Amino acid sequence: MKAKIVYFSHGGGPLPLLGDPSHRAMIRFMKQLGNVLPRPKSIVVVSAHWEEEKPTLIASPTPWLLYDYYGFPKEAYEITYPALGNPDLAKSIATLLGDAVLSETRGFDHGMFIPLSLMYPEASIPTIQLSLLSSLSAADHWNLGEKLRPLLDEDILFIGSGFSFHNIRQFWKGDDEQNNAFQNFLIDTCSTDKPIESRKQALIHWENAPYARYCHPREEHLLPLLVCQSLAQGTAELIFDDKILERRAVAFLWS
Repeated sequence: MKAKIVYFSHGGGPLPLLGDPSHRAMIRFMKQLGNVLPRPKSIVVVSAHWEEEKPTLIASPTPWLLYDYYGFPKEAYEITYPALGNPDLAKSIATLLGDAVLSETRGFDHGMFIPLSLMYPEASIPTIQLSLLSSLSAADHWNLGEKLRPLLDEDILFIGSGFSFHNIRQFWKGDDEQNNAFQNFLIDTCSTDKPIESRKQALIHWENAPYARYCHPREEHLLPLLVCQSLAQGTAELIFDDKILERRAVAFLWS
């Protein structure tokens, strides 16, 4: 497998680039990750912040930035990340997916440009985004990852950009046994050697995990993980297990 696949927690809006102290561990991790991973020819980001009825890909050669957050200081809306798109790759992926849509008007959302500003600040790697499905079906997102498997021999970095804990009302309250139980479930599912069918069933039925709906009242920040695990199939390396916004969060790498 030439491709690299990573799922990580991308933090709270623009806070990682604004120097928020509750993101120190994440900032350090992201900067190191960009140096450790082999430099890919292209990046494909599946972000928690884009949902469409059909899988949709950014196909513009020069995507703009979508500041999809609210109530932050002026500098949060002056962030630049002039990465080029990759229309040819977008078209190839659309062909693989069969029912995909190409968009030349959608911009990069903060699930893309916040972590990539830390990982690859020079913005010199062509990047596209692939949407989630508005069905929010775990099975549909697992199938999405399987359809991408012919690309594993390509020099592509696939990024699932979400948050392994995403209960907005419970951030900043300190960690608890509920979140620890769910993070341990994710680690066991993705980073323990087991048959792929076991991983598939565990993630498709993630709501049965301990405190699942406490950690994810809405699943959009978890679904990029399903796409990544389905694409990779094999056992992940746990590469981050620390606090973001006072909550334990994890990241995985498949290579």
